[in-house]
Amino acid sequence: MAEQSHILYAREASLDTPEFRRVLVESGLGEVRPVDDEARLKAMLDGANLIVTARLDMEGKPLIGVARCLTDFSWVCYMSDLAVSAKGLGIGKGLMDEVARQLGPSVAISLISMPDAVGFYQRIGMKRMPDAFWISRKR
Repeated sequence: MAEQSHILYAREASLDTPEFRRVLVESGLGEVRPVDDEARLKAMLDGANLIVTARLDMEGKPLIGVARCLTDFSWVCYMSDLAVSAKGLGIGKGLMDEVARQLGPSVAISLISMPDAVGFYQRIGMKRMPDAFWISRKR
């Protein structure tokens, strides 16, 4: 696909819903996200206050990764999605690094991992927290 040097990471104020949906589906997160509910996907994007993208540096700048976050930019950031459609290129780590750079050293990053992604987060140096809690959504 592309070398690491041909991937552009950036903070984007908004993101196209179909483009976001495509990356969710291609990343495998489409199985656990409401990809068939465009209004809900749009609301998810509109509610995020930090969106960092990975795009191929070529005509059209196709989206290949997205980190969707909620943060106060002071104490903590919750990363609600880390979706990458092109595996094995370091894009997930690149997105994490760019989110951390955007936030600065005073802001912690938290997320809830899919079971098959736990090893990735541990490999990039995230600490596993045993004391997190969850109330499931009804739909």
